[in-house]
Amino acid sequence: MRSQWRIDLSSQLITLNGDLLADTQPGDRRKGSISMKISVPVFLTAASFVLVAQISTTPAQAPGTLSPAEQSIARAKEQIARKPNYFAGYNALAMAEARRARETSDVHFYAEAENALSKSFQLKPDNFEGLKVKTWLLLGRHEFAQALEVAKRLNQQTPDDVIVYGYLTDANIELGNYDDAERAAQWMLNLRAGNIPGLTRGAYLRELFGDDEGAIEFMRTAYDATGTAEYEDRAWILTQLAHLYLQSGDLAKAELYANGAQSIFPGYHYALGMLAQVRMAQ
Repeated sequence: MRSQWRIDLSSQLITLNGDLLADTQPGDRRKGSISMKISVPVFLTAASFVLVAQISTTPAQAPGTLSPAEQSIARAKEQIARKPNYFAGYNALAMAEARRARETSDVHFYAEAENALSKSFQLKPDNFEGLKVKTWLLLGRHEFAQALEVAKRLNQQTPDDVIVYGYLTDANIELGNYDDAERAAQWMLNLRAGNIPGLTRGAYLRELFGDDEGAIEFMRTAYDATGTAEYEDRAWILTQLAHLYLQSGDLAKAELYANGAQSIFPGYHYALGMLAQVRMAQ
C-alpha cells in the first residue's frame, strides 16, 4: 500500500506521514487505497456550512444576455479589433472559446479556439500564455501525454505559475501518475492558499482516494470563493457537489445541488446529466 500523503493548505510543506520531503519543483475517476487528509484554514471554511441556504433559485443569466464565456469572447474580439497584430488578444479569444465549449458541450468552439491560437503563434511563436491555452486544449482533447510534456516545459520556464501546476495535476491524474499529481496540487495550494483551481483539483484528488467528505469540503470552499458573475463556474461546482453526494448515497442533497446548478444556469448540460443520474438512482 502506498504511503499516506497529507496536503496542507496552510503551510508551504509537502509532508509524508509527518516527515518533510526534500522536494523542489515537480515536474476516468478511480478509487485509491489511501485517504487523503487536506487541511483547510478555518477562515476558508466557516461560510461553507451554510452553502445549502445560499443556493439561489433565481437564474443568474437573464434571457437574452451573454453567458460568461460569451462575454469573454466579445471582450477578446474588441481587443483584437483595437490591436489586430498583438498576440495576447488571440490567446484571450482562444481561452474564451474553450470556455464556451464547456458551457455548451459544442466541440465547434474548440475548433474556433484552435484557429485563434494559431493566429497567436503566427504573431509570436510559442508565447507562454499561448502555450498555456494549448495545454488546456490538449487536455480537453484527452491528449494527456502531450499536455504533460508542454506543461512540464512551461513549469521549468516559470516555476511559480499556479495554473501550470493545475495542468500538471490534470495530466498526471489521467496518466495514472498519482504521486506527481498530488505533488503538483500541493504546489498550487502552497503558492496561493485558497485559490479556486487548486481547491477543485484538491477535491478531485480527495475523491479519487475515497475521501468524499473531504472532497465536498473543498468544493464548498471553492463555491464560496467563486464570484456570482462567474455563474457557469458556480453551476459546475454545484454539479460536482451533486455528483459527490450521489456517490455517497445522499440522493436528496444530490438532487438539491443539481437543481441549484440548473437554476442559476438554465439548460446547463452538466446539471441536466446529473439530474438524470439522480432520477435513475431514486
